[in-house]
Amino acid sequence: MIKPATLATIFAAALLASPAFADDFPSAITVSGEATVSAAPDLAQIDAGVANDAKSAKEASDANNAAMGKVLLALKGAGIPEKDYQTSRLSLQPQYAPNRSTGASPVVGFRASNRVTVKIRDVTKVAGIIDTLVSAGANDIGNISFEVTQASKLLDDAREQAVADARRKAEIYAKATGVTLGAPLSVSEGGAPMPLFKGRMAAAPMAAPAAVAPGEETLAVTVNVSWSIKPKEQ
Repeated sequence: MIKPATLATIFAAALLASPAFADDFPSAITVSGEATVSAAPDLAQIDAGVANDAKSAKEASDANNAAMGKVLLALKGAGIPEKDYQTSRLSLQPQYAPNRSTGASPVVGFRASNRVTVKIRDVTKVAGIIDTLVSAGANDIGNISFEVTQASKLLDDAREQAVADARRKAEIYAKATGVTLGAPLSVSEGGAPMPLFKGRMAAAPMAAPAAVAPGEETLAVTVNVSWSIKPKEQ
């Protein structure tokens, strides 16, 4: 199967050989170039929650509000600024008895839950913050992610490398089809950096500190470049 890039090159070469079309269709080689850079994350985000069951909706809600209040106080005591934690979910749901063979299942209680998303700007403190949350009563810790906040600046060198990679490929195609590269006609960037790790952790009371490994993120950039082409000089 002929790849799209190869088809584009063959088409461009055909245009060079057809003067009737040369004035109407620009002759070009279009390729993609890639480059990557690794960096340690400087921001972590975790999701913590509390859930409480009770016979009545008010009892469940009151117990949940008190539990989340302790969690928020613990975050403040750990030095997390208020702007860095935010309620992400709040719910109050009826709980039903197990399915019966006849009739509707009765409501036997209520479950209230509250979740908060926390940004941690010092990734070395992630394990300690998790332990603080669990000790304060959070019974569900999940959606842990790490991020490089200055990704675009770190990608600047990779952008130059990606353009060089694109030119290397274009020169290979030009040599294979007997043409030479002219000036670049267009350059566009695609792709985005992705988190290296995203997971979920069940938070039961822990005797030992939580083990968290931020690792490194590999940031990737892709550029699409079109070069004009012309017949190779004899």
